[in-house]
Amino acid sequence: MNLFTIDELTTLTTASNSTCISIYSPIERLGIETQQNPIRLKNLVRQAIEKLLALGMREQDAKELLQPIYELDNDDFWQHQSDGLAIFLSPHQFHYYCLPIAFPELTVVGDRFHIKPLLQLMSGDGTFSVLALSQNQVRLFQGTRYHLDEVELTDVPTNIAAALQYDDSEKSLQVHTGSSQGNSGIFHGQGAGNEDRKHDLLSYFRQVNNGLEYFFKNQQTPLILAGVDYLLPIYHEANTYAHLLPNGITGNPETLTLEELHTQAWQIAQPYFDLAKVSTISHYEELQGSEKTANTLEKVLSAAYFQRVETLFVPINKNVWGVFDPVGNSIQIHPQQETGDEDLLDLAALHTLTNGGTVYAVEQEDVPEHKAIAAILRY
Repeated sequence: MNLFTIDELTTLTTASNSTCISIYSPIERLGIETQQNPIRLKNLVRQAIEKLLALGMREQDAKELLQPIYELDNDDFWQHQSDGLAIFLSPHQFHYYCLPIAFPELTVVGDRFHIKPLLQLMSGDGTFSVLALSQNQVRLFQGTRYHLDEVELTDVPTNIAAALQYDDSEKSLQVHTGSSQGNSGIFHGQGAGNEDRKHDLLSYFRQVNNGLEYFFKNQQTPLILAGVDYLLPIYHEANTYAHLLPNGITGNPETLTLEELHTQAWQIAQPYFDLAKVSTISHYEELQGSEKTANTLEKVLSAAYFQRVETLFVPINKNVWGVFDPVGNSIQIHPQQETGDEDLLDLAALHTLTNGGTVYAVEQEDVPEHKAIAAILRY
């Protein structure tokens, strides 16, 4: 599974103003319903062709542009899926992500990629990571309340033996989780309290932490540790990621099935999400009616563009099409998407996130004051 990061978001949102196609699809993972996955993708691609034709593109040119998506349709591709598929295609870029969110079907063609459905991953609201640690193996998982999927890692030692054969001056490790590296070996003592052994483990975990820095760069996703009890405090000492949760899953993670690991992880993650959201909504309510909140699209979008939004609540499954003019600080809203339009809710979320704010992508009824959009402002 691809781990979606802030760097990936930056790559998508810095695309030049050209024809940008964004396709989202839910994925069936079990039983006969999996046969619907390629059919659904073909239908979404057909919608993209219709939108391109409406913009004046010739049908042959549209099909040539979409060729990379056609080439995805093979058995190997469909065997390596998660809950949702996100595809981004332009004349100069092609990216796809298999992610743990069952996206509603959506095809958008515009001057930039449509990223709002991905914000659940970027805000940490409902998405978490699990780092399973042992001396024999390091694995990283990304999950939601529904599923847990393993993430392929590079630049992370697979076990303590792999870690300690490198000097501190080594700047990178080119290995993958899941590869065979043999046994972890025996180090300096038999007890967990042995200082030499702790030193080895701390060195090992520092290399793991350093290797994970890219994957967690600028993220707010909570991280849950899984490992035998004496390992967890040592990793906490090595850790530099701000969103590592204090509670972890104790026991040898190698003996847990994926389903067991997910069940225990969600029991830890769910209260974290509930508390964070309730606390933020309470803070909004305390500020409600003051100059520190905004609840109209005109005010929120302007504040997001000019880096004033601290926290944004945006409905995940709603679109408002129109045009924002930052020079005149004005917007035009259209009942249906017109040429040159973009989703203004998507634009507000994008500027909030890239300017260091927090985005809660929620159901419409969960937006404070039941408004179309709401924000807590920095000033």
